[in-house]
Amino acid sequence: MEFAAADCELIYCGKLPDSHTLRQENINDLLVAKALEDKMVVRLKGGDPGVFGRVGEESAALAEYQIPFEIVPGISSGIAAPLYAGIPVTHREYAESFAVVTAHDKSKDGKPLLDWEGLARGVDTIAFYMGVGNLPFICENLITHGKPANTPVILIQWGTFGRQKTLQGTLVDITAKVAEAKFSNPAIILVGEVISLREKISWFEKKPLFGRQIVLARTGTNQSQCAKELMEQGADVIEFPKWKRTSLPVDLTKVPAYDKILFAQPESVEEFFKALFLNQFDIRKIRASFFGISFKTIHALNERGFMANLAEEMPGSGSLLIVGDNSNLKNTANYGLFDLLITSKREPDLQFMPIFKRMLEEAEVNTMIFPSSAAVESFIEGLRECDIDAQEFLKDLQIVGMGKQTMGAIESAGLQHAEMPERATKQALIDYLKAFPNVEE
Repeated sequence: MEFAAADCELIYCGKLPDSHTLRQENINDLLVAKALEDKMVVRLKGGDPGVFGRVGEESAALAEYQIPFEIVPGISSGIAAPLYAGIPVTHREYAESFAVVTAHDKSKDGKPLLDWEGLARGVDTIAFYMGVGNLPFICENLITHGKPANTPVILIQWGTFGRQKTLQGTLVDITAKVAEAKFSNPAIILVGEVISLREKISWFEKKPLFGRQIVLARTGTNQSQCAKELMEQGADVIEFPKWKRTSLPVDLTKVPAYDKILFAQPESVEEFFKALFLNQFDIRKIRASFFGISFKTIHALNERGFMANLAEEMPGSGSLLIVGDNSNLKNTANYGLFDLLITSKREPDLQFMPIFKRMLEEAEVNTMIFPSSAAVESFIEGLRECDIDAQEFLKDLQIVGMGKQTMGAIESAGLQHAEMPERATKQALIDYLKAFPNVEE
């Protein structure tokens, strides 16, 4: 979704074995209908679309109407999830063969009709997809048809995400362990001796922020570098709300008169300089010092060759122009007298709201991060659009605010248990989360 155009229509089609947002037949019909409207359609899937991804049915529906299409291969979850758990599915000493198997089918009881003897005796590593409900049936058949009862088994839930969980056992005891742990789909069941390598080469779960399930309050339309770095450290990050922007015409005639120009968002930097170029405005006429409301905004100015300081370092004297979107009328009480140059209209992308609610249902969020003061009210407003009460949602989370102004906005919103890193930088935030985990091990 990060790479979709602002006017892109988003249609959520996520499925679990017992929960289908849209039935497969409806998805096929929808693909055809949208393509016949002469639209560019992307059917985005997790993993590889050709491995239990129903791509055959969907492409056949398109072909029936002579609609041209392209299939882009991916990495199947039966390979990716084990690797993120520290397990290669093949190894010269442990596994020379590998199979991917559906663990439920279209039969009345959902139990797959498989060549159990061929799997048990002829395949070293077996990956069963979405089969937690049929786990006793799987283990029983593998043992009955020749697989040793002490063969290692591991379940990997939410593989490759920071919320990834694993549960390890053998064919004879894994069913009881799953029942006790209340383990559920979405999960890959991996069977084979190659699982013994996990203790040596497990890597993802050793990342410093693994286990962090973070909601990052979002104010901009560009992809967050903070979110990217948190994920690189092993965290699972949901950015919310999702915004869309529409550029507005601007009047630049008074810009040379100001002593200070404060940019309210990184996007406002790009919009401002684009407006200068389109209006053939000579940058040398500007005598003001530049300031940014966040380090991200300052970085955007630095990339254009300008030095800038944080808003909190801005002197009180001198005339001030605030450049940004239509949200600048809020959270500006500390700046005294100022004028506004509104470069764009920013509004929440309402079609993202049901997707966000589904993401929250699937995650176990334990951390809330507000990167700026403007993010606090925007986030609470976004929750209202989802019919979620902010106080209830945040009451058990570790809340982290970036900077004194952000902490003030958090307190004004009635959120009393927030914490703050020493500095409002990405690295300081990461160091703080490492030092004060507040996450169940």
